[in-house]
Amino acid sequence: METSKTDLSIFTVGNPNNKPVVFVHGFPYDHTMWDKQIDELKSNYFCVTYDIRGLGESPIGGGQYTMESFVDDLETIINELKLDKSVLCGLSMGGYISLRAVERNESNYSGLILCDTRSASDTDEGKIKRAENVRKINTLGVKHFVSEFVPHCFSVKSITDSNEEYTKVLNKSLNSNAIGIKGCLLAMSGRTDTTSYLSKIKIPTLLLCGEDDRLTPPDTMELMVEQIPNSHFEIVPNAGHMSPIENAPFVNNRIKKFLGRI
Repeated sequence: METSKTDLSIFTVGNPNNKPVVFVHGFPYDHTMWDKQIDELKSNYFCVTYDIRGLGESPIGGGQYTMESFVDDLETIINELKLDKSVLCGLSMGGYISLRAVERNESNYSGLILCDTRSASDTDEGKIKRAENVRKINTLGVKHFVSEFVPHCFSVKSITDSNEEYTKVLNKSLNSNAIGIKGCLLAMSGRTDTTSYLSKIKIPTLLLCGEDDRLTPPDTMELMVEQIPNSHFEIVPNAGHMSPIENAPFVNNRIKKFLGRI
């Protein structure tokens, strides 16, 4: 069921009386990356997904996004859907949004799931790389950027063994809007570092990372789990950066166990 409480594209599945779980997708994808998790959880939880501004079916606007405005959008969704103590689940850029949202107002949430993400802001090298990607989109087009970027999000094994699913994700991403993609790149480049808040997180936290993640390697997330009280870390076998898609049975099992404890 689609609802239009805000100008964003928001999707809800399940009984609104059940515990809410809000999923925040990664870059440059959309809400459908969580389909396998929604199918597993919808009977017992109220699942909320949405397309981040500039991506998927959400409006593009002027493309002048910030991480703070992304968190503003998330909080608007939570307020307008009247979600009480939801569990927040974010991957990659969705993890950046989730970490900043918890830092801003942890009382909104009862649990946090972080998939293939990091708390550190971009280094100077990282900022330069994002700027180069903006230039690449301006000169070569968004399809060229996406066709180079998406393969790095999947393990080689996933691309080889699940080529049909990988190709589906790639083809959908190729239709991304250039303004939205560039806006997200700039928002990520300008985001704040949330590392200092990790030790202050009070809600239960689950961290998941694909064993073959080339963008956010497991040792990066291990450093985070060492700082977050009441947290648990799992390495997802046979998966890269897109672990919820690449090994959904493992990820679903760990998420269900986590939700059952909070």
